[in-house]
Amino acid sequence: MSGPRFAFCGAELAAVYVVADQGRELHLAELTGNRGILYGLPAILAVGGHSPTADAFRSGRPLWLTPRELATFIERDPHHFPTQVRDGAPNSPARISLGALPLGHGDHELGCLIVAGEVGNGFSADDRSLLELYADQVAAGLASVAARVPGREAPQAHLSQSLVPHQGGAFIVDLGTGRMEAHAHVLELLGLPPEQFDGQVETLLACAVPDDMPALMAIVEPDRLVAAGQQLAFRIRRPNGELRWLGLRCRVEVDSDGMPRRVLGVVADATYLRPSADEVSLVQRLSATLAGAATIREVSRLVVASLREPLGASRVAIGELEPERLIVTALDPPEPDAWPEVWRAEWRSEWPDAPLSDLPTLQGALRGGHLSLWPPGADLEPGLLGVGPGGLAVVPLPADGRLVGVCLVGWDAEHRFGPEERSLLTATAGLAGQALVRAHALDAGHELATMLQRSLLPRKLPELPGGVAVARYLPATAGLEVGGDWYDVIPLADGHVAFVIGDVQGHSAGAATIMGQMRTAVRAYAVEGHPPDVVVARANRLLVGMETDLFATCGYVDLDMEEGIAKVVRAGHLPPILRRPDGVTEEMTVEGGPPLGVLAEAEYPMTEVGLVPGTLLVLLTDGLVESARLPLEEGMRRVCGVLAAANPVDAGGVADELVVGVGRRDDDVALLLLRYDGARGRPMRTHWTVWRVPNAVLHARRFTTRTLRSWGVEEELDSALLVVSELVTNAIAHTQGEVGMDLTLSADRLRIAVNDASPRSPVKPVWVSWESTGGRGLLIVEATTAAWGSVPLSGGKQVWAEIPWRRADGGNTG
Repeated sequence: MSGPRFAFCGAELAAVYVVADQGRELHLAELTGNRGILYGLPAILAVGGHSPTADAFRSGRPLWLTPRELATFIERDPHHFPTQVRDGAPNSPARISLGALPLGHGDHELGCLIVAGEVGNGFSADDRSLLELYADQVAAGLASVAARVPGREAPQAHLSQSLVPHQGGAFIVDLGTGRMEAHAHVLELLGLPPEQFDGQVETLLACAVPDDMPALMAIVEPDRLVAAGQQLAFRIRRPNGELRWLGLRCRVEVDSDGMPRRVLGVVADATYLRPSADEVSLVQRLSATLAGAATIREVSRLVVASLREPLGASRVAIGELEPERLIVTALDPPEPDAWPEVWRAEWRSEWPDAPLSDLPTLQGALRGGHLSLWPPGADLEPGLLGVGPGGLAVVPLPADGRLVGVCLVGWDAEHRFGPEERSLLTATAGLAGQALVRAHALDAGHELATMLQRSLLPRKLPELPGGVAVARYLPATAGLEVGGDWYDVIPLADGHVAFVIGDVQGHSAGAATIMGQMRTAVRAYAVEGHPPDVVVARANRLLVGMETDLFATCGYVDLDMEEGIAKVVRAGHLPPILRRPDGVTEEMTVEGGPPLGVLAEAEYPMTEVGLVPGTLLVLLTDGLVESARLPLEEGMRRVCGVLAAANPVDAGGVADELVVGVGRRDDDVALLLLRYDGARGRPMRTHWTVWRVPNAVLHARRFTTRTLRSWGVEEELDSALLVVSELVTNAIAHTQGEVGMDLTLSADRLRIAVNDASPRSPVKPVWVSWESTGGRGLLIVEATTAAWGSVPLSGGKQVWAEIPWRRADGGNTG
């Protein structure tokens, strides 16, 4: 059990006895130094026995014995003393002085430290004071070891950590002159060669890490010293770069007037204050995970999860500070019943927000800005006492010179705080504070980016006859720039609908601008009535002509909602994915052309695919299926797997399932999903070419009458003839070239459309006088139809009107 050579303030031997057997015995746990001083120390002492060790332990006060006093003690009770001293061996009591110093006090009695040395006249007053401080150092290490071995009363002798700090030294500061006498071991601990020490306190202070300087200022400012027996922990950086923890304990000596005269101190190695390997790895893991956290909620959740289990805490909460309120952003356990009443009263959303006026102790701790710990039974207001009745830690979260939040850690059972916990909480506070600041910036930036992005996307998708379309968009979480993903659903003539998805290269305001322009251009070309390959080719030429180096990918699907025929064009984009009604899911095989904006004369082949009712059609951007951690092929397989297992009845739920697994996003995610249901009844259509003859309107009315009666339309016939008259008259009178009329009867409405060669849209007059001979046609159309409008077509326009209709027998067409 002996260790390295021990020598301190005249003591050549040190022995540590620890409490055992429920406080009835003292067991020898460590013996170090010159064993020849006291040979054969008893391994076990009864606390109730008569020995210097037991007497000092029971009284709680140091017991100092000169050689003569020690001899008297031996004569009175020789059985409790080593045989070598008792039998008058070379190291006789005539030369040995002894000190018995209790370790711990009150409810935390740990044991007793025995020091002995060949000091003929007994230990001097200064040596006694310094050895008592040294005993406090031993007690601190002893308490640390006990805390690491749950369920034990005290450490046992076989523990690997030494209970006696062999590297330790003493110093004395004369406050009148500022001069300092330092033991050689102090200089050795600090890594300061003796020849470089000039006797000035400042020379030693300069060895400390700058952050720990405030603690060391107590050496020259006695009024700032902590209570007697408490330790000042600080770190130094040795010449080889090693960071070492040291413990400093001081005692102020006053003169006859009560004024501070000298400071006596002990410096010893305090390696036990250094975080353990587990604590270091915990902080490292937290730092790594927080680096990827992009939202305040995510940061808070990670911090709470990282603290509760390692600390064995009953409750952990983290919140932001707003004027007069604590806004909780995460807590564990999440059940309201686990938290104080004042918290439950403010539980208006997922997490509570408590008024700071109800938590004055918390306000005071936050003003101090430092870690604050309250032991069991502390006088706290109910809002804090209910968080930690057995112990409470208030951890301010600093960043950039201000407090951005606070973390509360509470225990139900009695809890005593060790140095390791203080180190862990302090390290966590810095990490969490900086992460919250980053998350605030990211949240604000993402909110702005998302708002801009969504302003360029459709506010809502149109209702479709024969299908349901849903879309999802998620901005990237890595970076603040707005992306260039877009989607659109465009109703076209004759029951066709265009489904479009695209992605402009990069993340920037320029990409968002190009995205908005491309979406508008594709919509305009589609509504003009161009086939899909022409729409995409024109959008490509438009982008090539723009003053930009950016390119875009695009997927375009023109679907006949009545026939189920889809015409697909792909410009460098991912192919659509189909889920058949039987669950079979596959990537659609589609020929493709280059991305938009690369080659002006690029061609874009068109692929035709038939859909049956119950089919899901999915268009997506690469942010959903590809990232630095997810290969494209694996991402596409994941989407196909989700679709195959999904219930197509809930199209929105399927879309949510597809995007819910996307965590941290390096790119935007856009998803457009269609559930194709098919037309309820196949519409009936017919076309009539209006010749420019004097009776053109009459011929158009007769054709309409014959057609509608053959379709069973009777009640709506007069309104339809009035609309035909007005639209055909306008086309004949105000345009040149061919005029055509289309009649379409669907399940619930009759559509009348007149096409002409003029691109000018008709304008409804605001007011028509009684004397006017024209201008009333569009007013009549508006009054007799459910809706009307005008859309551009290639080489002209189409003016249409719709009249609600239902068969007299209640059936549908077809």
